[in-house]
Amino acid sequence: MAGLYFHIPFCKQACHYCDFHFSTSIKYKDQMISAMQRELILRANELSVPVQTIYFGGGTPSLLSAREIIDLLTVARNHYAVAPDAEITLEANPDDITPLKLQALKEAGINRLSLGIQSFKAEDLTLMNRAHNPDQALQALEDVAELFQNYSVDLIYGLPGQSDADWAQNLRVAQKFDVPHLSCYALTQEPKTALDAFIKKGQLAPLDEVQAQAHYYALLDWAQQHNYSNYEFSNFGKPGFNSRNNTAYWSGHPYLGIGPSAHSYDQKKRSWNKAHNLHYIRDITKNELPSQFEVLSPADHFNEYIMTRLRTAAGVQLDEIAQKFGHSVRTKLYNNALKHLKSGVLVEKGTHLVVTRKGKFLSDGIASDLFLLNLER
Repeated sequence: MAGLYFHIPFCKQACHYCDFHFSTSIKYKDQMISAMQRELILRANELSVPVQTIYFGGGTPSLLSAREIIDLLTVARNHYAVAPDAEITLEANPDDITPLKLQALKEAGINRLSLGIQSFKAEDLTLMNRAHNPDQALQALEDVAELFQNYSVDLIYGLPGQSDADWAQNLRVAQKFDVPHLSCYALTQEPKTALDAFIKKGQLAPLDEVQAQAHYYALLDWAQQHNYSNYEFSNFGKPGFNSRNNTAYWSGHPYLGIGPSAHSYDQKKRSWNKAHNLHYIRDITKNELPSQFEVLSPADHFNEYIMTRLRTAAGVQLDEIAQKFGHSVRTKLYNNALKHLKSGVLVEKGTHLVVTRKGKFLSDGIASDLFLLNLER
């Protein structure tokens, strides 16, 4: 299976924590959609396997009209083997959502919504510079729940001033709506963002990792009580509602990224497009791909396997390591993992190495400790 990703590089305003590529001007939106259609055609030979997931991310994909979404999906279906039952997700902001808009999105082919709420508390939304308010968040959630069976809500924890009670209240709202899927992320201080500047100037308190960790473990307890599977570190699904897009990404399936700054992976190399709207449009107009790539070494493949799989509930499969990289690499990995098994942050489940509850918040550090610089079979 494979995935298609559309990066829609437009936003109404800049969230204080965001370091993704976007523009707050939609002046060139028509040219951008045309260029993305053209990129789909130029790169049609790069995906030869069925496309099971299509994901509109950004940026703010809900700024697109239903017509623009139909145009992109039509080109995708004409040039790629898009499965009839493909999961087609669109990220949406609450302030863009109306019942009419949702109906139009559904008719355009969107069958899963990812609603970027982040918090139901006004002070949190102001701190993050989100464009919506709590009332809009609740109304959007109500409208989405009425029209879409398959949808997700994004929430952020570890915010300056966010108490344990505040975080618990966000989860109570999700519980009230019986949200089928949640993506929950710790706030991070990314370089050159407004949040980064505020913290460095002393206008905001530094992020508190202890607080974020407490919120995450409260989330784990809540999710278990309410029948959510924590199938990947940040993602929680009710039975039958795990995101196919997320699952494919963390399982190492190929994906093709369309649009400025979009990344692609074909299991041999990674590529990424220019993070500049006008340069992207210019190059595509000349039938030139605005991208760079790197061929992955055996060590790169191994390290990415470890990083991605350790974030999942299935963990690292030792037999698959032996099959992909050789028995000597399997032995070396297991020997390197022994100290983590003894400390209780990893556990053996059959032939799988899985991060324990104790190790959840340390999973990226555990993964990097298991990386290999050179791979000798």
